[in-house]
Amino acid sequence: MQTKTTVAPAVTLAIDETIKARVLALIFGTVILFSVGFAYSTPVHNAAHDTRHALAFPCH
Repeated sequence: MQTKTTVAPAVTLAIDETIKARVLALIFGTVILFSVGFAYSTPVHNAAHDTRHALAFPCH
């Protein structure tokens, strides 16, 4: 008697890649937000100022 086995690691891999992509995007966005928000350059800081307040992120 022959039995067929199915392998599902490809689905797990896709889920792992999705989670990794989401975590990296979150880290990248946080780095950008903080680097722009706490920049000493006034034009760079002011460019992100309204967006930060619109997202309820404290600026000062």
